[in-house]
Amino acid sequence: MGKFHKVLLASDFDNTLVYTQGALERGEDIPPMSARSRAALDYFIANGGLFAVSTGRALPAFADYAKDLPCNVPCVIANGAALYDFQRGRYLCTAFFSERIYAQMDELLERFPQLTFEVYHDDRRIHAMHPNQYVYNHEHLTRAKTQTVSDFREVDLPIIKLLFEDDRPILDEVYAFIRSRPWSEEYELIFSSDHLLEMTAHGATKGGMVLRLADLLGVARKDIYCVGDHLNDIPMLQIAAIGFAPENSVPEVLSCGAQIVCHCRDGAIADVIEILDKRY
Repeated sequence: MGKFHKVLLASDFDNTLVYTQGALERGEDIPPMSARSRAALDYFIANGGLFAVSTGRALPAFADYAKDLPCNVPCVIANGAALYDFQRGRYLCTAFFSERIYAQMDELLERFPQLTFEVYHDDRRIHAMHPNQYVYNHEHLTRAKTQTVSDFREVDLPIIKLLFEDDRPILDEVYAFIRSRPWSEEYELIFSSDHLLEMTAHGATKGGMVLRLADLLGVARKDIYCVGDHLNDIPMLQIAAIGFAPENSVPEVLSCGAQIVCHCRDGAIADVIEILDKRY
């Protein structure tokens, strides 16, 4: 069975498993995972370990990358709004928006009529309203094209998440407005970068969905380990037996109690697996 039998390691993708920030800034293709991390994951899996990616990306923004990754269990996608089995091509758990999203977005767009955001569906479609440079940069980063719509009510259900994209001061206003509405308790709102604000259904977080994955796999809480670099990773770092953060993480993650490992591009995942190798 191997020394890592029933040990689950869940890693964020962008800037944790693969360093994508430099590619985004320079408009380049995303580099491969570090050879050191790849070798460590091969060792972890060969010895019984269970490896999953837990990403903010929804299906269309992650599917092309997933096929090249050594994941041997389903992955958490859309910031915890779904659990997807890439080997079988199907969802195992989902948290979609209800029809109430239409009236709620009417309120939001009345306050911010030029608000830029992407709408992610359960399939590979992405709709976008008022696309800006952040949307175009995100398209390049994810290899996923958007379809522009002029009216949110043209967008059909099911919707798995919304991604607001703009400068941080504007997103801070959007965040504050949503939190001021009586319906805000229906949603999770979290920044995944300074210009990306993600909205998912209430309870749909990386931490919650990693726990559901562990339950499906029969993994005990004491054998769950998570790695991440940004604010949306904190919920899964907090539910792990040990949460790890690469040294390139944002300050809030570096100070949240996670164990710091090397920079993503130097093989942060390899550092984690070396620690687990001594632990088991």
